[in-house]
Amino acid sequence: MDRTQPAGRGDEGTLIVLTAPLTETVDHAGYFIQMAMASLPKQMEKVITQKYPRWRELERNSDGSARYMPAGIRLLEASLLREFRPDDIVCCFPEDLSKFIGPRTRVVGVSTHNPLGVTFAAGVYASIFGSSKEPINSHYARQLFDALKTSPHRAGFKVIVGGSGGWQITETNQFEELSVDTVVDGRSESDDVTKLFRSAIAGEELPKFLQVTHPKKRDGLMTPDKRTTFGVVEMTTGCGRRCNFCVPDLNPQFDFPKDSIMNAVRANVRDGNDQISLATEDMFIWGQIGTSTPFYFPNREALVDLYREVVETPSVKNHILSHCTMAPAVVDPGLIERLSKLLLDKSPIKLPSLSSHPEGRVLSPLIGMETASVRMAKQIMPGKGVPFPIDEWPSVLIQGLTVLNKNNWFPVVTLMIGNPGETDEDSKATLDLLYEVERRGLFAFFVPSIFTPLHDTRMENKTGVQESREMSPLQWQIMMKCWKMSMKPALRSWWGPTAWRFGAIGAWLWKLRKVNGPNFTWPLLMFASALPESLMAKMGKVYIGRPLEVKSRKQLLSTIKPNHWRHLRADNGALPDGWTAESTESPLRVLSASSHT
Repeated sequence: MDRTQPAGRGDEGTLIVLTAPLTETVDHAGYFIQMAMASLPKQMEKVITQKYPRWRELERNSDGSARYMPAGIRLLEASLLREFRPDDIVCCFPEDLSKFIGPRTRVVGVSTHNPLGVTFAAGVYASIFGSSKEPINSHYARQLFDALKTSPHRAGFKVIVGGSGGWQITETNQFEELSVDTVVDGRSESDDVTKLFRSAIAGEELPKFLQVTHPKKRDGLMTPDKRTTFGVVEMTTGCGRRCNFCVPDLNPQFDFPKDSIMNAVRANVRDGNDQISLATEDMFIWGQIGTSTPFYFPNREALVDLYREVVETPSVKNHILSHCTMAPAVVDPGLIERLSKLLLDKSPIKLPSLSSHPEGRVLSPLIGMETASVRMAKQIMPGKGVPFPIDEWPSVLIQGLTVLNKNNWFPVVTLMIGNPGETDEDSKATLDLLYEVERRGLFAFFVPSIFTPLHDTRMENKTGVQESREMSPLQWQIMMKCWKMSMKPALRSWWGPTAWRFGAIGAWLWKLRKVNGPNFTWPLLMFASALPESLMAKMGKVYIGRPLEVKSRKQLLSTIKPNHWRHLRADNGALPDGWTAESTESPLRVLSASSHT
């Protein structure tokens, strides 16, 4: 091999090749494209292509390697670079695998979040449309695995899979079909990952599954110094609310030091990225972990300081929020107002029909609602609303959304349908909440999905609704009501509602009534606005939610344990009777990020 060339750019190939499905690497065709590709069936790919005709176009470095990669791949690359030479590792797009895999290649690392199409949203939407249940993302993941399986050099290298979708391969035992040697569960900073790659390079037998240890300390976390897809930079790990269905919440609760975050932000900018997204399960816990204040009382100063520095970084044009929870918006409306002033001008998401921003910009983080049934919430997520008791969950949702909408936050709110043990009364409680949102003129992009028992969670052995045909009329109504409410801003033209009505009814007549069964019919007609909902309710075909008794913000704050009142801030107002300024902490508590640098 010509050693004057970087390894892998000649005929011998690169020692370690890292890649991910095409649909998980694109970042230039709009923020919601990856969400759509992870959920919509393959037959609807043409809709994506029509909206983003150039979505398959990719940027490469001068040597043909990928200019950007998912954050998980970049983290693995950074971890391996502690042991291997830069020339021994390459990140490439799937269509370029043949350029980098050769006789010298010993490991191909693949990151994927939905290889078989069984994430929360994917299976249900493919099922509704009567497809083979293969979402777009799953199709391209299989395409990648087929390319590896048929590689003329396949006998010489091991395929190691990581990412949030690895469990799908182990649970279905698809190792041979996908030509996968090992699935790794856990973060790549672990020494176990490096040992695994060394064993693969030595040609040793590998375990089919490897659970690696999560860093025990904050200083064990790493951040990549190369460009990531969507400019994703990790902000926290874990959450702390302990929902029974959640995988990330099983991880230790850490926040990344501000310096590490900013180094990764600047690395993205250096490599040509003008968009940043801080990845987290709950953005509001950053700056409060490990302090004397419980994590569910946000550290306003620290968060504002961090986000200000991110968006004011030269050449950062766009910033997108990741995940958060609803309760902190009720706890500290002043934080939401401050963040709005900082972040709205850099948001690429526009909703002119709802936003009061001069350019119609909005902030749209992902928030898990999951259910509005207090009975069900107590079973599957008793800590979701802390510091508020879970009994107040519906009021927390309404008051939180009120604060968010006032500040031009219109979140993507997820729901789960068909949870184990879910009854019609639970479904009605969720519909009560949805109709209350509508009556109050509030808005969120409600995204429902069928319950999926995820591996390693406390609900992995539970069974709920598994197919769309199993859904009850009320569960179907939740699904259709969510989508009807979410699409309302897009149907404000004079022709939009009529076209949508006839299109939906036509699809029902053509195929969907046969695929989804009789329980689907009236909810679909409600979705299409074929008849007024009030009339359908009088006919007994749909359920119109009962008005909720929603507690005021002051009443909600009064439900917080009195020993936590000291963490409430006077400048937010509506404080519980009996609260005194003497009992509160300094508003500059744990100031800022100085303790998190």
